[in-house]
Amino acid sequence: MERKKKKQEWRFSVANREALIGCGLAIFNFIWWYGFAYGLGSKPPEEYTYVMGFPAWIFYSLIFGTLVMFVVVILVVKFFLKDISLEDEEEDTKEDEVMKG
Repeated sequence: MERKKKKQEWRFSVANREALIGCGLAIFNFIWWYGFAYGLGSKPPEEYTYVMGFPAWIFYSLIFGTLVMFVVVILVVKFFLKDISLEDEEEDTKEDEVMKG
């Protein structure tokens, strides 16, 4: 029983770490959006600069920000998140024994 508890704690610690990474990504996305939207968008509309036909604050906060987040999330998933089994190994062993006969 003690071994099972330690294994669950290991999986929970991995899940908690990955949840914190996800929250960090969401906070980063919000700060990026807020910074560009309110930083560049607080000027009078007559003073806006344009990128590809969009006001700079829209382009950098929404369009470019989305592309940046796609790349950041792909890199985080590739290098920081782990693929772990959520099944109990004891149940898997029992199923294997039943199938072997």
